Amino acid sequence: LSKLITAVAVMKLSEEGKIALEDMPFAKGGVLDIPQFTQIRDSRVRSITVEQLLRHQGGFSSRAGDPMFNLGVISRRLSLGRAAETDEIISFCLNQRLAFTPGHGTRYSNLGYVILSRLIEAVSGVTYEEYVKEYIFKPAGVYDIHLANNFYDQRFPNEVKYYEPHDEEPVESYLGDGRFLQRCYGGNNIRALLGAGAWVASPSELLKLIAAIDGRGNVPDILSEESIRVMTTTDRSSLPIGWAKCTPSGDWSRTGTLSGTSALLKYSRDGLSWVFITNTSSWKGSTFPRQIDALFRNAFKRVTFWPERDLFDF
Repeated sequence: LSKLITAVAVMKLSEEGKIALEDMPFAKGGVLDIPQFTQIRDSRVRSITVEQLLRHQGGFSSRAGDPMFNLGVISRRLSLGRAAETDEIISFCLNQRLAFTPGHGTRYSNLGYVILSRLIEAVSGVTYEEYVKEYIFKPAGVYDIHLANNFYDQRFPNEVKYYEPHDEEPVESYLGDGRFLQRCYGGNNIRALLGAGAWVASPSELLKLIAAIDGRGNVPDILSEESIRVMTTTDRSSLPIGWAKCTPSGDWSRTGTLSGTSALLKYSRDGLSWVFITNTSSWKGSTFPRQIDALFRNAFKRVTFWPERDLFDF
């Protein structure tokens, strides 16, 4: 669900006049036109806009797989002898051909949201995590949420243990050291995903954030009505901003999955919001969100009385 958080941060910076959705970060003189990103193979990269990154329309290729889950390969290609760092990952990907002209297609891209995380850092002058905690989470009353670490012995207080299917094959360590590990514990570099998938939080903390970006009056919003409208407006040719699906009737949803965890967040037009998170991979594949959604709909039908007090007012 991390991409929704990153999108909120970008919209906040847009409201402050520090980012415009039509900005082209890699254009000459752009915010990310910096020495470490000068080796651009496909000139179309320079025309990618912030909004295209937010809507997965940047044109990045996944022909060789998602680069964010092939970091051992990137480390070897760059002859690093260690884990690739964020700027090295982005630079490596910028030295590849795009799959399509930006804005002329949609392809889900974790890399695009890693670039947005880096953009937030360049514009704000602080780390991605610092900006989001101070200017997004703190005003929303969200405190127990952090960028994940990669190994079990680095887990946060109250963080669960993650479980993969029993027949899940180990993969090459993201460190590029030749070891084969579980994807959820060292196979994948979860922390390197930053705003594309690295936040670890409880459902209640996430619901506090949703209450602050839903446009309803019961909890003060941290975004303007216009920003919320832009994020939830979509058509057949584009995805929403941050959200995975926004219907014309006013239902918004966000799914997320990594090896060892699956999540589904739903905001309904009737004002009910809920988050479902597991500490296991989904054995249901692409049908998982639909089945969980049906589970909650059936459960809600059995509730005859909802408490009127603020459940976050502990």
